[in-house]
Amino acid sequence: MADLRINLAGIASPNPFWLASAPPTNTGYQVQRAFEAGWGGAVWKTLGDPIINTSSRFAAIHFNGQRVAGFNNIELITDRPLEINLKEIYETKKRFPNHAIVVSLMVEPNREKWHEIVKKVEAVGVDGLELNFGCPHGMAERGMGAASGQQPDLVEAQTMWVKEAATTPVIVKLTPNITDITSTAKAAVRGGADAISLINTINSLAGVDIDTWNTIPHVGGKGSHGGYCGPAVKPIALHMVADCARNPEVGVPISGIGGISNWRDAVEFMLMGATGVQICTAAMHHGFRIVEDMIDGLNNYLDEKGLVSVTDLIGKSVPRYSDWGNLDLNYAVVARIDTDTCINCNKCHIACEDTSHQCIDMLTDDQGQSYLQVREEDCVGCNLCAIVCPVDGAISMIEVSGTDAPMTWNERQEAIGKLSEGKDSTKKEAV
Repeated sequence: MADLRINLAGIASPNPFWLASAPPTNTGYQVQRAFEAGWGGAVWKTLGDPIINTSSRFAAIHFNGQRVAGFNNIELITDRPLEINLKEIYETKKRFPNHAIVVSLMVEPNREKWHEIVKKVEAVGVDGLELNFGCPHGMAERGMGAASGQQPDLVEAQTMWVKEAATTPVIVKLTPNITDITSTAKAAVRGGADAISLINTINSLAGVDIDTWNTIPHVGGKGSHGGYCGPAVKPIALHMVADCARNPEVGVPISGIGGISNWRDAVEFMLMGATGVQICTAAMHHGFRIVEDMIDGLNNYLDEKGLVSVTDLIGKSVPRYSDWGNLDLNYAVVARIDTDTCINCNKCHIACEDTSHQCIDMLTDDQGQSYLQVREEDCVGCNLCAIVCPVDGAISMIEVSGTDAPMTWNERQEAIGKLSEGKDSTKKEAV
């Protein structure tokens, strides 16, 4: 079995699976149950001045028979007194000394208040701190959470204030509700962050009840925007993690968050630069025991790949992630249909005919049997037919060799520029 231990900026953990700061880490009882189940670490639900939460507060998006494809909440930070949380953190760390306990913090942008809460929390023996600059609702209206996290100068300043008082590693949790997440990631690093975590939840409205016209959820007939998470946000989170991982001005360890539901998702995040992952919605949907399958699956995967440590995955796919202008315009794939596997549902033909490049023909063989065939000379390799096909293996995307040498858009523009310069030079010489 491979070694699943990780070390995130000095925070050691027996495996890369942590519970994110959220309802599952609200109490010592819950975190201890999670550690008993096998979770490597937990980020304690955000501490600060206790607030009053609403009822109701959760909503979910169910799609095509899948329960909880997306999850929305309007719950805020802890509604329990700081002293009780600190007592339970101390007891939990004492009982599970080898598990990672990181505490999420949120206070108003005030240097003294940050110093005060940092000292109180570190006094009970935590392994690290996570600064919540991501919550998009409720706390943001009070100048905290995403309201701070959307302003690089405030991210930098508050991180610096925390680092002035902190003796444990500081992780800065970033909001995705921003145009360029690397701007705040770099600000966190300038402020001294030891690591970053992303993404926090995405601003959202789960839905509207078309019978009552109430928002979902609603509180006595009124609703509010909330934070969106769950499997549906994974592509957004993976992109933002990768963007930070490939940016040389960030350059600190990353804790990946957003739509991670199984060990495969965790592997994707680690390949894209995450040292470990945090999970919330999947645990809320299925319970803490899901970590057993995650650990087993990850172990088996690493064994199959011949890797001795999970850390061998970190960042291996980052060099393969680039900007569109660096993609080879002369690389080509085409679709090919396996007629023995195809069930002739015609979904590929309909999709291609109506919304793509009209290159799948409906033909009839010598026995009068209908079949589908791709006109490869007209196929642009868009992948749509393979995506809509309901049968695995019926349509494959095949690389085809071309006569043109590889050339990216950026290289093409550079070549055009040099050609133009050459022509201008020739004109000047003629004059």
